[in-house]
This record gives sequence, C-alpha cells and structure tokens, in this order.
Amino acid sequence: MTDVTAERTALADLTQKLGVDIDPELLSLALTHRSWAYENGQVPHNERLEFLGDSVLGLAVTVRLFTKHPELEEGALAKRRASVVSTVALAEIARGIGLGRHLLLGRGELLTGGRDKDSILADTMEAVFGAAYLSAGSEAATGLVLRLVEPLLADPERYGAAMDPKTALQELAARGGMPPPTYSVTSTGPDHDRRFTASVVVGELTTQGAGTSKKHAEMAAALTAWRELSGRA
Repeated sequence: MTDVTAERTALADLTQKLGVDIDPELLSLALTHRSWAYENGQVPHNERLEFLGDSVLGLAVTVRLFTKHPELEEGALAKRRASVVSTVALAEIARGIGLGRHLLLGRGELLTGGRDKDSILADTMEAVFGAAYLSAGSEAATGLVLRLVEPLLADPERYGAAMDPKTALQELAARGGMPPPTYSVTSTGPDHDRRFTASVVVGELTTQGAGTSKKHAEMAAALTAWRELSGRA
C-alpha cells in the first residue's frame, strides 16, 4: 500500500467514525499541526480551522445547555460550558476517537509525545469541527459536536473532573474513606523542551499522566485515576 493510499484509507476511517461527510482535503488540513507545516515548506496548517471550530463548539454547547437546563442560572451555565469546552475535556474526546494517530506532526513534536498532548489534541478537535462546518454545514457540525460531548453533558460530575481533576479526585477519595492522593513527578529532556510524567497513588490504585509541565502531568494522572475510581473510564 502506498503512502497516499494509506493516508486516504486512514482519512476514510476517521470520516466514518465521525459520521460526517468531511471533504478529505479539509480533514487533512484539520489534522496538520503547525510543526509539520513549518518542516514541509510553510504549507497551510490547522489554526484557522481551529479558530472557526472553537465558535462552532461554543455555540452548540451553549444552545444545548440553555435549552436543556432552564433551572440553571447564568453562572452555572457558564461553568458547565467552560468545562465541556476545556482543553482537558476536548483532549479526552479526541482520545476517545483515536484522533492522535491521524495527526501530522513535526519531528520535534513526535519525539516529545505530541500525539497525546492535551493542547494539540484539543486544538485539532476544534479544527475538525471547523472542517465539518465548512464541508457539511451548521446542522451537521452541531450534530457532531453534541454526539462527542454528550458523555460530558449527560454526567454532571464530569464537569468538575474535567476542569479540576485533582480536586475531583481528592473529593472522591474522601467519600470513599481513602487517604488523600499523593503525587510524584519525573521529567526528561532539555530545559527548553521538558516532558513531565506524574504518578498518583490513591489507596491501592496508581495511575500516570504526562504533560509539558508538572501541573499538566499531575492533572492528567488525576483525571485517569478519577475515571477508574468513579467507573467512568
């Protein structure tokens, strides 16, 4: 199988998983990180689509929360929206559809685990929403957004976990009669390109998370532990 054929097959598989007929060129653009673009002759990358997709995402979630929760005040609605469209939440959604393996990344990002970085996954997810909007229109793009965020919308406890996984994990441990979570962090790589790995221990459970800062690594580890302990893995 040639590289071109393999790429087309991968894009077709992703399109089928998304359930929206997205133009292949736009989908490929949505998956193109600026690091890959810079290493390949300054070709276009996905940041303009990300800008569009951010608005598509925000409007879809806002309208759904507004119409589905007439009992909530503005502050509560804003808090729920912020958590659902957060980097952590979007990265979780992206991992759920295996988006990372489709990314076009530069060598530096590949070597530092770019396929699983929250920021890259979240930005790419927004770019995919933008590509869906341009390819299939507002209704189809909104439908895609809502299908993917529905697990978060349908499970209010995940709002807190997505926004502040360390606090959510601590509260869950306390309710279960367990001691507070304990964290340890290691790092690799040069100072300008550090990669952090955090481990968190809660009772008999130990999970890990990675990130470009100590904070992000601990948040990733905490979210994984929260999912496992709450049965929402």
